[in-house]
Amino acid sequence: MEKIKSQPGDLTLMEVCGTHTMAISRAGLRPLLEPGVRLISGPGCPVCVTSDTDIDRAIATASIPDVTMATFGDMIRVPGTEGSLADAVAQGAEVRVVYSPLEALELARGNPERRVVFLGVGFETTAPTVAATLLQAREQELANFYVLSFHKLVPPALRALLALDEFDVDGFILPGHVSVIIGSDAYGFVSSEFGVPCVITGFEAADILQAVYRLMVMKGEGQPAVENEYSRAVRPAGNEKALRVMGEVFEPADAEWRGLFVIPGSGLVLREEFRRFDAGSWDVELPEPARDRGCRCGEILCGRIRPPECPFFAAACTPDNPIGPCMVSSEGTCASYFLYCQEDD
Repeated sequence: MEKIKSQPGDLTLMEVCGTHTMAISRAGLRPLLEPGVRLISGPGCPVCVTSDTDIDRAIATASIPDVTMATFGDMIRVPGTEGSLADAVAQGAEVRVVYSPLEALELARGNPERRVVFLGVGFETTAPTVAATLLQAREQELANFYVLSFHKLVPPALRALLALDEFDVDGFILPGHVSVIIGSDAYGFVSSEFGVPCVITGFEAADILQAVYRLMVMKGEGQPAVENEYSRAVRPAGNEKALRVMGEVFEPADAEWRGLFVIPGSGLVLREEFRRFDAGSWDVELPEPARDRGCRCGEILCGRIRPPECPFFAAACTPDNPIGPCMVSSEGTCASYFLYCQEDD
């Protein structure tokens, strides 16, 4: 694995949020800050870090004759081993794009003859709304509503990255949306155990530049800490009600991250009392794992390379013909580079 580091004296900072990635690209911040500060993207796009195996399971579940799969639009074209959900639709599967899990709940209520499965993809930002929806489904005794949970947790992924011998960054720009839920205290280990400064910030260019400045100051002073520059939305303990609801329905489990590996305790599965809603327990046939297609999305998600270093970028792989999820998602690093940064590199 190539070591992630720029020239001596320079700073390499990783943003861990797909919305930050898109905002940085849109504002043209990378070329303005280099060579002194190098911004790289981490595993901050939940669609992008969903593994091929999970995509294959979603496709297999959607292909069951009496199932209606309800999903956010970003997931429709993400390729698995033998196609995507869009391909499954072409072969007769029923897949509906929804904007919230409550919409999927309404779909189940209005179609009692079908099993409606909500595809749960996202970090701590989306998991509480899915949990609240499952509480409603239990209260209403809906027998045909299910969830396929591929939810991920951000702090375990940060710990896994920092524990890699090859991983070497000077600071993290932490996700604002996730931090609204889990709070700033959840990242304390990053600075206390690993000596890496980090800043939670908003999504305007000025917010991001303030985070960069504070990381430079902390690095220069040798005093790593967790700073909250998004205090207008983030509290130290986070959103306690959202965390309570999420904890009532979900429990941590090991999960596979594209570009990394199986990270202990980094996923969310339904607790025993909610297992009757768990579409992940269904017995479905999955294809053999995909051979290497040459897509370097996994390396991009870990900051090892930038999108233009992938031979497919902007050639074989475009938003109209995506080979990997980093080009599919509206928060994907490749999509952001394709839209805003091709001239920068």
